[in-house]
Amino acid sequence: MAALIYLFETLLSLCLIAVLLRLLLQWSRADFRNPLARSIVHITNPIIVPLRRLLPAIGRLDTASCVAVIVFAVLKVAVRPLLSGFGALPPVLWLQLTAIEILRTTLWTYFFAIVIYALLSFVAPGTYSPAQGLLAALCEPVLRPFRRVIPPLGGLDFSALWAGIIIQMLLILIP
Repeated sequence: MAALIYLFETLLSLCLIAVLLRLLLQWSRADFRNPLARSIVHITNPIIVPLRRLLPAIGRLDTASCVAVIVFAVLKVAVRPLLSGFGALPPVLWLQLTAIEILRTTLWTYFFAIVIYALLSFVAPGTYSPAQGLLAALCEPVLRPFRRVIPPLGGLDFSALWAGIIIQMLLILIP
């Protein structure tokens, strides 16, 4: 039974990350002509397109992507208790755990995106790759406030380091 729980949780986590990435890229106004952004769109289209027929966008808010993120988080939270035989969680606890799951997944996504973005800036400075363009669109809105407070020292930008420290602190504070 543990293997089945692991399999479902892993698949739901991957789906949650995919739709969350799509939503975050939309919010950061990433270039969807980028091959990696297009692949995320193609992966998530079977879920988002039918939802868009039911839920139109409200301004810049893509309600279909938001609902998809919430649905996958709800399912991920529900898998373990249901498959373990504990039954459904109380609704208030279910909503609380869903919100925590979305927040944790968002923070982890940004943490790994910032780490990869910083590593790519060391490995291939001054070059362009689709990954760098996508990560720049995703990470720059997060790193910009840190750059205003922490100037580069000796040509090194420590904003990614401090952003990672703050994200890890927030992950520790979340129950």
